[in-house]
Amino acid sequence: MQQKKIIIISMLLLAVFAFQFCSKSDTAIVTPPVVVDPYTAIKAAFGTKIDPTNLANYAGQTRPAYIGGKDNTGGNNITNAKATLGRVLFYDKNLSIDNSISCGSCHKQQFAFSDTAIASKGVAGGVTARHSMRLVNSRYAVETKFFWDERAATLEIQTTKPIQDHAEMGFSGTGGRPGLANLLTKLQAIGYYNELFKFVYGDITVTEARMQECMAQFVRSIQSFDSKYDAGRAVVPNDGAPFPNFTPQENNGKQIFLTPPVFDAGGNRIGGGAGCNGCHNAPEFDIDPNTGNNGIIGRIPPGAGIDITVTRAPSLRDATNGLGIENGPLMHTGNLPLLQNAVGHYNTINIAPGNTNLDPRLRPGGVGQKLNLTGAEQSALVAFIKTLSGNNVYTDVKWSSPF
Repeated sequence: MQQKKIIIISMLLLAVFAFQFCSKSDTAIVTPPVVVDPYTAIKAAFGTKIDPTNLANYAGQTRPAYIGGKDNTGGNNITNAKATLGRVLFYDKNLSIDNSISCGSCHKQQFAFSDTAIASKGVAGGVTARHSMRLVNSRYAVETKFFWDERAATLEIQTTKPIQDHAEMGFSGTGGRPGLANLLTKLQAIGYYNELFKFVYGDITVTEARMQECMAQFVRSIQSFDSKYDAGRAVVPNDGAPFPNFTPQENNGKQIFLTPPVFDAGGNRIGGGAGCNGCHNAPEFDIDPNTGNNGIIGRIPPGAGIDITVTRAPSLRDATNGLGIENGPLMHTGNLPLLQNAVGHYNTINIAPGNTNLDPRLRPGGVGQKLNLTGAEQSALVAFIKTLSGNNVYTDVKWSSPF
């Protein structure tokens, strides 16, 4: 009997041991959860150029105190995430019907986001109707309307208009071509957009409003405040004071730029300067919102009629690069290759037949102004405008193509 009890107890102990062993073994072989990388497609498309866990600084950029309150951001405050998505959209050729053109094809970083071509190339042999406007410091313009003729009430609206232009990016919905809805479907099927929109908005849905919001943030982030002008302006109380880092010619050009002209009854300057500041106000040199056209009313190609609706212009900053070379031809027609030509145009304004929208400041007494600037004065004015060009805007990788 005693022996049977021993056997039973031994069997019970063995059973308990076996149970514990099996429990421990089961615990040991539990497979850990699989961690899914939410940015696989982003990494495959962009490598290290786009890293959602370490975004470039778009939102925290500083600006000089003397720029004051100039800022057309409105309610679309820049964030690193949305500006990053805007950067991808800006440079993505998928936004054109044949995958050949992006916004960055016409607005090139190495030319201050303009183009050296008079008219930029579009899809299927198309070209832009006007020269590509520089985008530097678009945020710091009092004028909130965009395009040369101000037809877009905001930068947000402007961003998707070239996409829907038949000659530019082609999603026009006319002539047998698809419309913008087709583009949204196209982008929705691209893996890196699924991940980027999920990262930015919490879901993968691509909409025109979201595209506009992000592209406008990217464009507004493009700023240039490291010029010779900025270095001088930072140490003086106002623009009228001589800049200690300027040459005598540059300081003279600055005074000519700032000082209004005095005209006689025939429109001839008899005193003062050139008065450029009246329309291109320092220290940002953005266009006055209440301007008429500047007397250049041609179209591309030349001879295609007149256009008196062009009343907007980019900031005069970075009209040239750091070497003093023009970032492409000037004006909406691209008909002036050099700053010297532009100064020459304003030196003698001829009112063309049919131009009923010439800015009043260029027609004192109802006649075209004759500034009668000497060669030395014109050269000084050009020298000053060249001081408005920075360096970082041409090389900063956060504004470069991520592709």
